[in-house]
Amino acid sequence: MNSKALYPQTMIALVVGSLLTFPSPARAAEGAVPAKQLFGYHSTAAPLAAAAIGSYARGCLAGGQPIATEGPGWQAMRLSRNRNWGHPDLVAYLKTFARDVRAAGEWNGLLIGDLSQPRGGPMLSGHASHQIGLDADIWLNEMPERIYTKKERETVSAVSVVNFQTKEVDRKVWTERHATLIKRATSYPSVARIFVNPIIKKELCRTAGSDRRYLRKVRPWAGHHYHMHIRLKCPKGAASCKDQAAPPAGDGCGEDLARWFRPPPPGRKTKKRALRPPLTLARLPVMCARVVREATVTLPVFPPSNPPRPRVRP
Repeated sequence: MNSKALYPQTMIALVVGSLLTFPSPARAAEGAVPAKQLFGYHSTAAPLAAAAIGSYARGCLAGGQPIATEGPGWQAMRLSRNRNWGHPDLVAYLKTFARDVRAAGEWNGLLIGDLSQPRGGPMLSGHASHQIGLDADIWLNEMPERIYTKKERETVSAVSVVNFQTKEVDRKVWTERHATLIKRATSYPSVARIFVNPIIKKELCRTAGSDRRYLRKVRPWAGHHYHMHIRLKCPKGAASCKDQAAPPAGDGCGEDLARWFRPPPPGRKTKKRALRPPLTLARLPVMCARVVREATVTLPVFPPSNPPRPRVRP
């Protein structure tokens, strides 16, 4: 299609984009629409300066970047979800981590799971966090030597390293290389914490030896038995971003870990948690309204010698 044919469509896009900047009756309905539907609708980033806005479980992402589907030491998985977007700091971290771990011979390469949606925000399914482009799931199985096909990216499964019956790591799967991978992931100053299954944390505590400083960043959390969840700190000087409190001092191998394995008292009834209403745009930071409403407009480039001419009726 030539540039002249694109011109009318571009004008329509510009008109639609301009309407998004003015109040409309639809705005009143936004308070009732779950924010996950508004953010899940977008397939591209908000064309704004990069910013992580709000907190990890209540925020959004401006100027997000997608990580390439593959690169030196990584492959992105589950591409159909379109959740391979992050703040530029996260994308840079993952590339550096992948390069370093492969160069050191510690891991063949990273299989990267969910990051964030193109504009962050609540997701249509799955995660409560991953909203501001600073969270990443890294599978606990190594990247193969070959490049996965598009179909394999959707069907190959992450591998659990935990035996829930014995409450130990699965000795048929878990190796010392897993521990080295997790330790390497914590070694960068930008990393706030890494979530793993409590059984994995217990194994790391048992085998850490004398260098236990990295264990402070490794936090036990339910699930996370086939991947580790890496969370970065807010970018320096980012007033719009709200950091999580720093992990408690120490290696986290004491009471913080023990409570995950303690059985409930006899006769104690498990209370069912009340379902929380879904987040709406009104409950997110004010800046997220612009992020979700911002239109993406691509202008065609016309040759200087052949600009489009307005049509004049005779």
